[in-house]
Amino acid sequence: MLRSAAAIAFLSLFLTASAEAQENPVVVELFTSQGCSSCPPADLIMHELAKRDDVIGLALHVDYWDYIGWKDEYADPDHTARQRAYAREGGRTMIYTPQMVVNGQQDVVGAKSLELNQLIDAHLTAPPEAEVSATRVANEVAVNVVPVALPEDETYELRIVQYSPIRHASIRRGELAGHELDYANVVENWQVAGHWDGQTPQNFTATLSSDLPAVVLIQRAGHGPIVAAARVE
Repeated sequence: MLRSAAAIAFLSLFLTASAEAQENPVVVELFTSQGCSSCPPADLIMHELAKRDDVIGLALHVDYWDYIGWKDEYADPDHTARQRAYAREGGRTMIYTPQMVVNGQQDVVGAKSLELNQLIDAHLTAPPEAEVSATRVANEVAVNVVPVALPEDETYELRIVQYSPIRHASIRRGELAGHELDYANVVENWQVAGHWDGQTPQNFTATLSSDLPAVVLIQRAGHGPIVAAARVE
């Protein structure tokens, strides 16, 4: 009973959001795989992150565990390439699952929820560097970015990400054979919709590839820090 009460109290930390934080949510990317037996606890955390207004949680399924015996049906080589780019940017020599990357900067083992929440809180209380907003009419998106405190001589990419809020998998082989699993916020499509100098307000437009929900990330070119993010309203 005490253990259950503690678990409920701990999960409540993930559902706490302030009105101020919702204006510039923290981006948490989970690199996961249906072929990874240690990933389900991190996948469950992503379900909790998906409920928060002050966090944009994105699940990026990678393909490098497919050889074990089960091909992850949501895996994309581009997700693996993004994870490797983060490793190079951070001076790391290896990639792993489950891994969470917070605002394109710090990485943490995906199942370490306490450490993850501490990183999220640190970003929520940090002063903003830029602001972004996005509106959608059908599949056309209009994005506005405004600098707040960004360094000069940097280039930022405007990335638009579309995702499925929930996807189901019936895993028949591999380390998770026999499991029926639901995955939250599964990334389906990425596009770089423009580049920004980070010094002057600017407007962008883009066409989405589907009716799926979308978010906008403003990220320093080369897989650097994510300096602003917003849901497409």
